[in-house]
Amino acid sequence: MSERTDAGAAQRIDLHAHSSWSDGTTGVQELFAQAAAAGLDVLALTDHDTVSGWAELAAAVAASGVAAVPGIEVSSEDDHRSVHLLALLVDPSPDTALAAEMASARSSRVERARHMVELISTDHPVRWEDVEAQVAGESTVIGRPHIADALVDAGVVPDRSAAFTEILRPSGPYYVPYYAPSPLSAVRAIREAGGVSVLAHPGSVTRDDDLPLTLLESLVAAGLDGIEVDHREHGEVERTRLREFAHGHDLLITGGSDFHGSGKENRLAENLTAPEVLEEIAARATSGTRILRP
Repeated sequence: MSERTDAGAAQRIDLHAHSSWSDGTTGVQELFAQAAAAGLDVLALTDHDTVSGWAELAAAVAASGVAAVPGIEVSSEDDHRSVHLLALLVDPSPDTALAAEMASARSSRVERARHMVELISTDHPVRWEDVEAQVAGESTVIGRPHIADALVDAGVVPDRSAAFTEILRPSGPYYVPYYAPSPLSAVRAIREAGGVSVLAHPGSVTRDDDLPLTLLESLVAAGLDGIEVDHREHGEVERTRLREFAHGHDLLITGGSDFHGSGKENRLAENLTAPEVLEEIAARATSGTRILRP
């Protein structure tokens, strides 16, 4: 792994990573230790629909020397398409509209997961108890990745990626929808919570089709701040298309690893965000939540 950058070098910033509070496989402390080993200077913790890991950030920053951007990956849905948004530097208070939407999504996600496991169990040797065994703690947000891990443990598929491609895909026979706000509502809720919204991996290969241009235009009109252009699941053609869209609509361009520990092949620091973009994110945030620095 690479060494940490010298003081005079440009900061290495990864604005998308997950811990075991959602569907990552490492705790927050270990996540930031690995970030330091990967040569990162700044890492955003963006667990799915939860701020539970934020309480551990100060200690992780002190131990690792890597600055932390408190964030969330917010689930939303448009016309049966899953649309994810990075919410950076938002107000974590439970009385915001964003917190209410995430609570509803978490509750619905558990019921959806149970239903999916019931369907899958008719054809494959996986039970709810097997999924629960993949979860790190009571506050962890249960989702399809945990079902995927149970399928891997049962020998049904070789890895998470295969589980999502073969069994858990949205067009598959076992897929069950769950409650999530519309992307427009999510963008507005992030802004109302004083945060900065970034459309996460819009060209994801795990989605059955591309997000339509009309949706991107609507998100911009609703106050979208940026697009995650540099992501493992974006090829060069897709990155060029998204970069041109971002430039044409005065959007911030970010990059992130979407690191999940051993759950995916994604590696910390494989896609980065420019320091001036992080400065702009910090300037736009009005919540009082700030970047935690060593």
